[in-house]
Formats: sequence, C-alpha cells, structure tokens
Amino acid sequence: MTNNNEFRVRGFKILPLVIKNLLIINGLLYLATYALRNTVDLNDILGLHFISAQKFHFYQLVTYMFMHGNISHIFFNMFALWMFGSALENFWGAKRFLIYYFITGIGAGIMQEITWAIELREVLQSHIEVINLSGELLSKTDFFNQLITVGASGAVYGLLLAFGMMFPNSLIYVYFLFPMKAKWFVILYGVLELFNGIVGSNSGIAHFAHLGGMIFGFFLILYWRNQAKRKIKRMQQQYYFR
Repeated sequence: MTNNNEFRVRGFKILPLVIKNLLIINGLLYLATYALRNTVDLNDILGLHFISAQKFHFYQLVTYMFMHGNISHIFFNMFALWMFGSALENFWGAKRFLIYYFITGIGAGIMQEITWAIELREVLQSHIEVINLSGELLSKTDFFNQLITVGASGAVYGLLLAFGMMFPNSLIYVYFLFPMKAKWFVILYGVLELFNGIVGSNSGIAHFAHLGGMIFGFFLILYWRNQAKRKIKRMQQQYYFR
C-alpha cells in the first residue's frame, strides 16, 4: 500500500521524508566528490578541519556530516541512518528528528575539535615551526590543514543512543543473527567507543566524535523529557485551579 509516494506498514513510513532527503543529499555529495576528484577536493572544502587550521570554517561543523571517505563508509552510515532513523522520525515527527540529527552531528564535531586540541596541546604550545609526521617535516600550518574528519557517524551514533532510549526492549540483530535488546546494544557500543578512543585502536576512526554524538543526544533527550514533564505539570495545575 502506498500513500504520498511513500511506503507504509500500518501507518509506519518505511522511508520518511527527512530520512529520504538525507539519503539523497549524502548520495549526491558522494557522487560529486568522486566525479570532481581530479579538479576539486570536496572533502577538503566541506570536511571538518581543526579549529587552529587555516582551512577551518564554522560551516564545516554542519557540512562534514554529508561527506564520506569511501563507499563502505557511506554505505554503513546510510544503512544505520535508515535503520534507526526511520523509527525515530516516525516516533518524533520530522521537525524534532531533524533538530536531533543536526545537534548530535554538530556535537560530535565539537567533541572531535576538543579531542584534537587535547592531543595537540604540546604542538600548540610549542614555538617549533616544523614537526615530524611519519617521517615528514611539516610546518604547523601544513600539519593542521591535514587534520580532517568526515562522515555522518557522529549523528548516527546519536540516533543509536536515541533508539536505545526510546525503544529499550526492541531487539537488534547483531550481524543479522544474534538478538540483543537495544538498551544493551547501545551500552555495549558506547563502552567499545570509549575503550577504543582511550587505547587509540583503529587509527583514523573518530571514536570520541562518536561518543560526542551520543552524549549530546542523551542530554537533548533529557531536556525534552523535562520539558514534557513541566508542560504536564502546568496543565494539571491549570485543571486543578479551575
């Protein structure tokens, strides 16, 4: 059964509006990145640079979410976006979902900037103009310009956290085989990201950015819940005094 060109199962939109548009935008930008690779480096322009780099711009805190490094990177991010995001957009509605997605994505970017600043504090404080990186001698300017992160992973981890909070007892099939309740799945992934971030495993993956998406998402959901409780309390008081 179809309605407004979107599939529905008992009122549940399999491909809701915001998810559909996010998938399209990410896909188009990935194709553009590939098509223009020999002339323009879109990842370099739209990816998130270190705040002390000459190439850093504040708009990158948003645009980096739509850029991806390779086909597996975008595939798994978009699959997770659809898998967890569809349920959340149906539950929250388009407006609240979009707000949540961008806040968690921007939060992940801010966490990545903080991580870089901590990791590079000695470099930032030093007066040495060149540093050694994998056998290369680079100026601070060139080194900072090379630091870049791309991908929707931070926002996706925020969606994972929200799914676990909204539907804690829903089953997630790990590797499509092993069932696990969403709340335990989220806790497991959070612990793994914290561990990998501390020990520095899987170099090149922004583990603390992923945690940032989850942290910002957690506090945003708590804020919304408190707002709802206050609204109910006001309504109850108004009804009582009538």
